[in-house]
Amino acid sequence: MMQILILYFSKGGNTKKLAEKIAQGVQEVAGVKAVLKYTNEVTKEDFVDSHGVIAGSPVYFGVMAAELKRVFDEFVGVRKKMEGKVGAAFATSGDATGGKETTMMSMIQALLIYGMVVVGDPMSATGHYGVACVGAPDKETGENAIKLGRRVAELAKKLHG
Repeated sequence: MMQILILYFSKGGNTKKLAEKIAQGVQEVAGVKAVLKYTNEVTKEDFVDSHGVIAGSPVYFGVMAAELKRVFDEFVGVRKKMEGKVGAAFATSGDATGGKETTMMSMIQALLIYGMVVVGDPMSATGHYGVACVGAPDKETGENAIKLGRRVAELAKKLHG
């Protein structure tokens, strides 16, 4: 079975809630399973064994949390094994103008450096950089998160199925 890694850091729980909604979308795709991992639980094997990585973080000064950046830094040795896999990002913030897009772009940069095929959320969601929200995800954000998870899983199947 193909797997998609949903890798996230969450301090207050909002990013975890968004990760769980994304996982729900991944699980809707036949033959694909979601693997949810907190930054201090993930292994290099989780990375390499996944056909996609959806990274998430709260906004910390407009970029990803140091805990997530540490994972990207430490796993650089498996970079060539990630080439051609699907990548995506999600973020949560405490304020409407809190830097969600710049935070997603910081994760997207890392995914690109890992050689991944990066996608945003589908046009049926917001059609932007990924899924993001202020505080806990509301119903609409939850639906968009499901769509992002489903999109990454479907694309991973097309590319590697």
